[in-house]
Amino acid sequence: MSLQDITARMDAALVAAGRSAGDATLIAVSKVQQNARVEAVLEEGHRIFGENRVQEAAGKWPEFREKFDGIELHLIGPLQSNKVRQAFDLFQTIHSVDRPKLARTIARIADEEGRCPDLFLQVNTGEEDQKAGVAPGEADAFIAECRALQLPVRGLMCIPPANEEPSLHFALLAKIARRNDLAGLSMGMSGDFESAIAQGATHIRVGSAIFGERDYG
Repeated sequence: MSLQDITARMDAALVAAGRSAGDATLIAVSKVQQNARVEAVLEEGHRIFGENRVQEAAGKWPEFREKFDGIELHLIGPLQSNKVRQAFDLFQTIHSVDRPKLARTIARIADEEGRCPDLFLQVNTGEEDQKAGVAPGEADAFIAECRALQLPVRGLMCIPPANEEPSLHFALLAKIARRNDLAGLSMGMSGDFESAIAQGATHIRVGSAIFGERDYG
């Protein structure tokens, strides 16, 4: 499937949801992808990409940024506290602020640096032990804490359980965002982004449907 196919499907889903075409941001998830595949998408004109790990992004994107203007990077994977300062240098947006300790570290470094990426707070909507993020019942307090730290919280992020209907989790995330007056909803991946758009997603994270299957070898 091509970048144009995904964009067309996004726009159709947006219109079907009563929204304007182009009303959601497509994040092309380039983690563990060959550089040639990433460069091909850059050559097509796309500039918004997502990475899971700070270290991988640090080894990949400086060279691409020398060649292509206007690249915008989003960290969508877990962030270790000792990688926060490096993440500030690489990413314009961090989608995986998943615990109060990390939020406090980000706030401290933001104060030292005088700048901070845009932030999404991760909610573990399925309350799965193996996944990061605050439980839905703790989300309001976490949002309030991050705001008290004067962090630039733009929205919420979730990854639904693999064996459950994703639209229920997207709806839950949207409900939490609405009652906290947050506009951003980072939700929806290759297999369910149309459902996410129907529930109000503003940022879609699509990888394999654009680049092909990842090679972990």
